[in-house]
Amino acid sequence: MACRVLLTTTVGWPSVARLAYGFAAASCVVDAHASDGAPVVSSRYVRAAHVYKPLAPIASLRAAISQSEPDLVVPCDDRAVTHVLALYAEAKGAEPPISALIERSLGELTSYPEMMSRYDFMERARSLGVRVPETRPMIHDGDVDRFVDEVDLPIVLKVDGSWGGEGVIVARSRTEARAAWRKLSLAPSRLRSLVRAVRRRDAHYLNAAISPSAAKISAQKFVAGRPAASAFACWRGKVLGAIYYDVLVADGEIGPPNVIRRVDCPEMEGASREIARHYRLSGIHGMDFLRDASGAVHLVEINPRATQGGTLAFGPGRDLPSALVSCLQPLAGTRAPILNDTVAIFPREWQRDPASPWLQLAHHDVPWDDPAVLLASLRRASLPKSPTRQPLAA
Repeated sequence: MACRVLLTTTVGWPSVARLAYGFAAASCVVDAHASDGAPVVSSRYVRAAHVYKPLAPIASLRAAISQSEPDLVVPCDDRAVTHVLALYAEAKGAEPPISALIERSLGELTSYPEMMSRYDFMERARSLGVRVPETRPMIHDGDVDRFVDEVDLPIVLKVDGSWGGEGVIVARSRTEARAAWRKLSLAPSRLRSLVRAVRRRDAHYLNAAISPSAAKISAQKFVAGRPAASAFACWRGKVLGAIYYDVLVADGEIGPPNVIRRVDCPEMEGASREIARHYRLSGIHGMDFLRDASGAVHLVEINPRATQGGTLAFGPGRDLPSALVSCLQPLAGTRAPILNDTVAIFPREWQRDPASPWLQLAHHDVPWDDPAVLLASLRRASLPKSPTRQPLAA
């Protein structure tokens, strides 16, 4: 029987639909747990779409699992990971089929609290011999000045659970660092969360209004260099397939990649294998690095879920859905490989600059094979962009 995969996402990223294509090409039956209007819901490669409910996320995920009966659940954003883990906590001991599914899909579940703490993860990576920048938890306002005294400026302040540039601020002076701490450490007021819910058309801010929570913040020594990343599929701690790439163009200074170039990088490969082994990971994951002027890479964080890079296919061992599914069915299919190592991510690079030369020089990852996803992606690209955290003005 074909492997059944449930993709779960709380955001409208077109990359999730490209992941659906990857699993379908690997001979899987693919379902999606996503909001109405998310591009993946329109994909020709999705058998059934199950509605994600922001105000009842765990119940809607449980219902999606009950209806789709998947062999694997693949979370595609950080919030989705927290929902899968919350469902596991509810199901453990009470619903053995669901808890077994989540253990099979994600690996060693006791590892995730440490991985999802930016500071704890960086300390673990350091202990495993991976090159990482100095990182400290910021619990009190005086911690910021002490950290600056220790490592000098600039520094990067980050909130646990944030992604895509949200909740991250680069500070180049003490004044900026203190302001960043104040901005990130204070939970938004209920009124502000309600306003955000209306302006951004995002019901998740209603949850923040109902139950505001304090942020966990860490500070990291700034590493000057070019962003880089790994995306890898693993099973019980063993890496089955991986893609390593440098980011040539990003969405702002700290945002997601617009143009990437696949590279062979023993350092990123070694770090990815060591992290997967230590945490006994299963599923598709990614890690973010910075490559300094000497070419050395510094690990700056983990993405314990499928990432944009993991949706691309560069041939055997570099097609992550196929590599992962090979553990469950011996005749997993593969996609035709991308022959150009440089890829422009659709629709972000086109949205940034319709005249970008990368749209001609690189492989432009447009979903021509999935017309409804193409149209849905274009519609979302035409909406006003949600503001992201940018460096504070000097």
